[in-house]
Amino acid sequence: MTSLVTLVIIFIVSLTVLLYASDKFIESAERIGLSFGISPFIIGVTIVAFGTSLPELATSLASVFSGSSEIVIGNVVGSNITNILLVLGCTAMIGREIKLSFNVMDVDMPLLLLSAFLMYFMCRDLHFSIAEAILLLAALVIFIINSSQGEKSDESDRPSVNTSHYIMLLLGCIGVFAGAHFTIYAIENISKIMEISPDLIALTVVALGTSLPEVVVSIAAARKGKHAIAVGNVLGSNMFNTYAVMGIARLFGDLQINQEIVDFGLPFMLVVTILFAIVTFSNRVSKWEGMTLLLFYAFYIIQLVE
Repeated sequence: MTSLVTLVIIFIVSLTVLLYASDKFIESAERIGLSFGISPFIIGVTIVAFGTSLPELATSLASVFSGSSEIVIGNVVGSNITNILLVLGCTAMIGREIKLSFNVMDVDMPLLLLSAFLMYFMCRDLHFSIAEAILLLAALVIFIINSSQGEKSDESDRPSVNTSHYIMLLLGCIGVFAGAHFTIYAIENISKIMEISPDLIALTVVALGTSLPEVVVSIAAARKGKHAIAVGNVLGSNMFNTYAVMGIARLFGDLQINQEIVDFGLPFMLVVTILFAIVTFSNRVSKWEGMTLLLFYAFYIIQLVE
């Protein structure tokens, strides 16, 4: 059997490849989106959000194919909690304050709340059916169609793209799925050697690792004053995690749901999503609210490791 040290090295290298490839995919996708005149917020909740959710999708599909499907829901729940508490918290702390020029309560926040409630009620019986997966994917299609109705920018503001951007998009996608495959391979074997539940690793290490793109993108956007992309990224990523990652992964095999996830992970994710709606209701997130979100994240990690 491969040694623990070797597995840790494989995990670190594969996760690094996963994150680097995701970054290149996002960079290319964002530029291509801007070249078509798509607004920054729409890019945030669709192109960037989908790009930063690629690690979650890739690792979830890899876990289903390898017979460790319990990682899927742990990854989704953990990533959604991490996105709101850690990503939004860090963004508000570093950016001092997040100000929004749009009403998130119009469509996007209700759809996010719907996704959290749907996931909670669908999974609390420890079974996630094909019909429920199709329902989530249908909600995703509605979200994308609604987002595509946004205003387009002037042609003079659109950047130019060439073949290299599309090639980088393709290579980034390949790198994401290759990195995900070896990340799951390492997780499975590390959990066996250390006798740790794979879904616990998914809720913590994998969730944090696959959420790093959201952290980097949102903080960078906030520093540049692009608050729309920062918040849109968290909103869109969580919706893609629930609607797309859960829905698509279920199409390729049964998803194992453990009682521990239902008892703590899912209810906590639901509460955190409602908290997200509360702090953004005034179209601003203060530094102190960001600090509160980070304290909730610390509480979450403590509860998992105890």
